[in-house]
Amino acid sequence: MDPFLIGIDLGGTEVKLGLFTAAGEMLDQRSVPTRDGETVGGVPAFLFETRNGLAALLEQHCAAGQAFRIGVAAPGFVAADSRSIAHMPGRLKGLQGLDWATALGTADAVPLLNDAHAALLGELWQGAVAGAKNAFMLTLGTGVGGAAVVDGELLKGHLGRAGHLGHITLDANGEPDNCGTPGSLEDAIGNHNVTARSGFETTHALVAAVDSGDPQALAHWTRSVHGLAAGIASLINVLDPESVIIGGGISNAGETLFAPLRAELDSMEWRPAGHAVRIVPAELGPWAGTYGAAWNVKA
Repeated sequence: MDPFLIGIDLGGTEVKLGLFTAAGEMLDQRSVPTRDGETVGGVPAFLFETRNGLAALLEQHCAAGQAFRIGVAAPGFVAADSRSIAHMPGRLKGLQGLDWATALGTADAVPLLNDAHAALLGELWQGAVAGAKNAFMLTLGTGVGGAAVVDGELLKGHLGRAGHLGHITLDANGEPDNCGTPGSLEDAIGNHNVTARSGFETTHALVAAVDSGDPQALAHWTRSVHGLAAGIASLINVLDPESVIIGGGISNAGETLFAPLRAELDSMEWRPAGHAVRIVPAELGPWAGTYGAAWNVKA
């Protein structure tokens, strides 16, 4: 019998664990709190909670002799040997340098992926663009995350920095974002600065006002979507994808986002021989990272 695959996705609020067959069917899922900044018994609380969640999955599904393999997705730059996060400043204390195979007490290696990379690989395995060889993903939330697959290979780069698509410049004279990038895509549509951009407390509130017919909200939203379209059009020219996947909480706006986005791209996108890149919503939601982490073990 093929081993079960377990994908663990470490987030700022929750750790998600998914149990999969080798074919990609999710058999079970668990969420445990991250408890960032806390410790339990001398270990980071996120590790304590992950161990408990993993034990619950194994107790329920893995009888004696049933093999399983584990993969992890986490924020930060992954070390060259894929066993730990090499660089993750500012939060999730205890994550940087943590060898997950040792931490989880397994004899097999536990390969790591950056969380945005994992989300894209999950969508390529079982989600919105299954089987695509050239695609990129933008996750629109507090910030703007991203990842790209080019000619069937995950784009990682020299330091593992590739895929930080939210930190491209839309306005060279704009204010620097948290990576120092002037006028970034992240600052054009991320939820973190929506109040400064629009006066609305959250993007959800802004979208609700747009849906209710508020003309001022519509003007703010149109400006944000215009920036998103400009970023996507630029990235299409660089990466030449088959498809672009849009995920994250802001993607829940549905056609309030996708209809004007497609309309903007009708005028911006370079379309040789009339070929338009598919713009599709992510399908796996908050569990995409667990799918990607599990796929990484299988791969």
